[in-house]
Amino acid sequence: MGEDPRVEQPNELVKGLFGTAYYPVEEFARKLAEEGELRGLIGPRELDRLWSRHIVNCQALVPFLPKRGSVIDVGSGAGLPGIVIAATRPDLDVYLVETMERRCQWLAEVVEDLGLENVQIVNARAEELGRSLRADAVTARAVASLDKLIRLTSKLIAPKGKLLALKGRRAQEEVDKAAKELKRYHLSAQVHEVVSVMDGESTFVVECVRQAT
Repeated sequence: MGEDPRVEQPNELVKGLFGTAYYPVEEFARKLAEEGELRGLIGPRELDRLWSRHIVNCQALVPFLPKRGSVIDVGSGAGLPGIVIAATRPDLDVYLVETMERRCQWLAEVVEDLGLENVQIVNARAEELGRSLRADAVTARAVASLDKLIRLTSKLIAPKGKLLALKGRRAQEEVDKAAKELKRYHLSAQVHEVVSVMDGESTFVVECVRQAT
């Protein structure tokens, strides 16, 4: 990381958590710390929790990713969680879907700098993709409430695929509110609590698996 005293530093447990993926993830965090605020990707208050709130938070999705296949990250923005997923699971094909062209440019720079050969950037709205793009897992962080997210991404989820959404402490409430959408799109939801190795705070992963019809 850089010398900026505002930037949070990862602990040894984080290095163990990421394993060999730590080095590209660290480079991503460094780039985000140096350029993210200037380019409108993160706020100045996020620098002192860059690892705990953002990088490690995104890693919570990794254990629930498919063993093989592809992932679509909708609303990729700064690359959270899409870049973290791509760096951690180079065996998966990762599609970063982002509507804003300037953010797509940022993502392209990150992909090139990190040498991520498993990433494709898609400059489009998720709901506009129709069935032209499908994946074994669709991921989202801070995009929309779960009920709306299901409606936006339902056509992107392959048969027997899943939607993985990072949520806060009201994750179960969102699941309950989305009961109609879950039933309509043949999804079964489960909430997983993941405790951070950085600060002990909990992250909640909502896993919505498409059922056979």
